[in-house]
Amino acid sequence: MLPADFVSAAPVPCAYIDGEGRIAAINPGLSALFGTEVLRRHYITAFRQPALIDQIESAVADRQGRETQYLGRAGGRDTSYKVTISPLDGAGQGLLIFFEDLTHLAEAGERRSEFVANVSHELRTPLTAIAGFIETLRGPARDDPEAQDRFLDIMAREAGRMNRLVDDLLSLARVEDVERMRPEADIDVAALLHRAAAGLAPQAEKRNVSITVTGCEAPAMVPGDPDQLTQVFSNLIENAIKYGREGGVVDVSLDRLEEAPLLRGPGLRIAVRDNGEGIDARHLGRLTERFYRVDSHRSRDMGGTGLGLAIVKHIVNRHRGRLRIESEQGQGSVFTVYLPAW
Repeated sequence: MLPADFVSAAPVPCAYIDGEGRIAAINPGLSALFGTEVLRRHYITAFRQPALIDQIESAVADRQGRETQYLGRAGGRDTSYKVTISPLDGAGQGLLIFFEDLTHLAEAGERRSEFVANVSHELRTPLTAIAGFIETLRGPARDDPEAQDRFLDIMAREAGRMNRLVDDLLSLARVEDVERMRPEADIDVAALLHRAAAGLAPQAEKRNVSITVTGCEAPAMVPGDPDQLTQVFSNLIENAIKYGREGGVVDVSLDRLEEAPLLRGPGLRIAVRDNGEGIDARHLGRLTERFYRVDSHRSRDMGGTGLGLAIVKHIVNRHRGRLRIESEQGQGSVFTVYLPAW
């Protein structure tokens, strides 16, 4: 088999470098990565990265295989490839160069590091506050009952914040574990919406907010996980209560669609609308990212962990549904969930 045949059969970007150091054959994958103009050029002018060129030169010199990394940029993002250099005997002392795309692994590692950093930051603030108040209670406030009560209230609030964060982290982990397993139980979404709204009625009363539920007079059946969907509806309604106007209205509506455009079939549309300040358009695309907050201080003051909408997104994905967020400043926000029917 000729070197060119190896190159064309390779499942990853591949090039054959002949004995004179010129790129004698490439496959479509390598053409997409470097362009067709690299054909018949010397590898030094084609690949350009010193680390890769050094490894190719070493492989030419001792005829031993090598592995290295090639870093690039495509589509506005950094890319990472593992490069395998394989000398060929009896083929004019040429080399085969394989590029295996590991960008997804590098990005996953970056996301894990960012996630750990975010969790550490979220925990460090309340832990620092609690540690400081403990020191104060042991010292200056030892004999000050009024200060003790005030500090203990703050410590209880910070401990509750950490507890909510841990609960949301565990919930997110559970949702991700089963995200690929589509629920098959037949559930009534209308009943779940009534239950979620009733459960949040006391919280709504504290802010003098009215919750209206429409379209739920008759059962609305879909395949789903009742606990997870209750969590979705409760999260969206609770956010509308928190971030809507005090004394305002939260509208929860359910519509049955014979043909849902986003689902390409029949389904349900659940919309939660508030009459709050609205959200600037530049934030909308990032609201479901972990720990992303439009107003971090306000969110923390209201007990938010920054994970609620990330959990919602994963649950909706598990149900093969869609989440859409619409908002205009001064006009409130609408969070819409589309769920496919049987």
